[in-house]
Amino acid sequence: MSNKKDITGIVLAGGKSSRMGSDKGLIKIDNKTFVENVVAAMEPLVNEIIIVSNNPEYDQFGFYRVEDDIKDSGPLAGLYSGLKYSNSEFNLVLSCDIPIIKTEILEKLIEVDYKNYEVTQIESHNKTMPLIAIYQKQCMHKCLELLQQDERRLRVAVNQLKTKTIVIDSEYDPFVKNVNNKEDLKTINHAIEH
Repeated sequence: MSNKKDITGIVLAGGKSSRMGSDKGLIKIDNKTFVENVVAAMEPLVNEIIIVSNNPEYDQFGFYRVEDDIKDSGPLAGLYSGLKYSNSEFNLVLSCDIPIIKTEILEKLIEVDYKNYEVTQIESHNKTMPLIAIYQKQCMHKCLELLQQDERRLRVAVNQLKTKTIVIDSEYDPFVKNVNNKEDLKTINHAIEH
């Protein structure tokens, strides 16, 4: 097991979600906000936590909050800002919309030789998940280069970096599901109850 002091946790709690109608990270599930659930899953594995959000409401959780350096440019800009302000070479990056993520899934990223890759990401249901991943701090340079070219898609950056992908067992698939709308929220609530 790697020394957790090597890793900073970065939660991308991007702005208003048009499909949910509110800030996703602050939605509650089982009396805890999405962001608290995500932080709880990563906390055992990281030394410090950074929340990337322009919303001061996130200050209530007591973690270091940074704003997007480049406004309204999506997750690529969020990743750039998080990496820029991180003090670690390796960073566990999660989006705030995976509220039932488990520590044991994140451990799968840390158990492999992530230090030999710029990005180590999870794959579930044949879909890579660049927002459940470990990024080297130096990836911020590629992020910035693409943002300056008006590219906002995170996958474009990941495809240009040295990346390792870990396919997780299908039993974990429900726990890495993104909540993008009210229908997804119902599905997740249902998964918790069973």
